[in-house]
Amino acid sequence: MTLASLIEERLSRQTLLAELGPEGRDRIARTHFLVVGAGGLGSPALMYLAASGACRITVADPDTVSTSNLSRQLIHGDDALGMNKALNASRTLPRLNPALDVRAIPFVLEGERLLEAVREADIVLDCSDNLKTRHAVNAACAKLRKPLVFGSAVRFSGQVTVFDMREDESPCYRCLFEEDDPANDLKAAAVGVFTPVTGIVGVLQATEALKLAAGVGEPLTRRLLMIELLRATFDIVRYKRRKSCPVCGH
Repeated sequence: MTLASLIEERLSRQTLLAELGPEGRDRIARTHFLVVGAGGLGSPALMYLAASGACRITVADPDTVSTSNLSRQLIHGDDALGMNKALNASRTLPRLNPALDVRAIPFVLEGERLLEAVREADIVLDCSDNLKTRHAVNAACAKLRKPLVFGSAVRFSGQVTVFDMREDESPCYRCLFEEDDPANDLKAAAVGVFTPVTGIVGVLQATEALKLAAGVGEPLTRRLLMIELLRATFDIVRYKRRKSCPVCGH
């Protein structure tokens, strides 16, 4: 069996969907995804991108795998302890898709390196866990007009939205979250996180990125999906571009 026929068979159930078909499958395969973070959100996002037929992924993460990561970050196992997360993800992901071309960036993406990585990508997923990185990725995507899929998870709660910077009036992350507000920088390492919420958010990020790549459905733009698992609620908050936003405002 050739590699092409193997991939076609692996994706056969997804390709049966009328909204996708072979055309959608091929658009996903041609899309270059940049995933910033290979931790709690990045792990499920990366795994479902690869399993869904993505053939070009760049993953960036400067951190190393620790024991406390393993319950949430299922792309990493005991054999990866002490390894860089991006490098280990690049080792693991081809098992889910033998046609995958994956590049690892095992250092902090910032400055010109960040702009270069965003410039080369078609769709960016922010799976990071700190405010500084989120604002830097957002600014780069706004500057280069690249769609950005954002997710966050802490305690029992999660958030997901899409900023499609290709649209002239698209809001951006800074429209929603101030750069210097500590309330926006809660970290799971400090306050805890319920393991399943990271999986839900990461899979939803992959879902939105795949929809953008395939050109199907209605992306989660101008809508912030709020997930609260203690009460099993999924709510939508609508938002718009803030004219005074220093990143995307006029």
